[in-house]
Amino acid sequence: MIALDGFDMKILGVLQENAALTNQEIADRIGLSASQISRRRQRLEQDGVIRRYRAALEPEALGLSVTAFVGVTLGAHSRENARKFRNMVTAMPEVQEAHTLTGDVDYLLKIVVPDLKALSQIINDDLLPQEAVQNVRSSIAMDTLKDDNFLPLTP
Repeated sequence: MIALDGFDMKILGVLQENAALTNQEIADRIGLSASQISRRRQRLEQDGVIRRYRAALEPEALGLSVTAFVGVTLGAHSRENARKFRNMVTAMPEVQEAHTLTGDVDYLLKIVVPDLKALSQIINDDLLPQEAVQNVRSSIAMDTLKDDNFLPLTP
């Protein structure tokens, strides 16, 4: 774990809320100079604390109205099957998140698509034909209560 001080945590908190802020705008908010923010921000990026910057897009505005959580269970567990599945999932733009789990489901995928037909195609044409896949279970999100992806930062 990388040693972070209170100013680092404040910088991270401000960037989580709005990564488009300039170093001067961040400096004005937390009481450091813009050059200090620049140096700290660069260190946080180099140390891998800040992985990337991106815009949060509104799925509905882009015609992506269905969010589904899909549990996948593999029938045969091997390194090769896991590698093939991982490669397939990471190449699918509809898969927003993919997690390996403990318990009766091996993977949990968050999938965003325009409609139920598109979800059906992904399940029937991409997931189920994989020879290692034994079972696929999907749940469709009816409403999203929280979607900020902010990490709980404590100074």
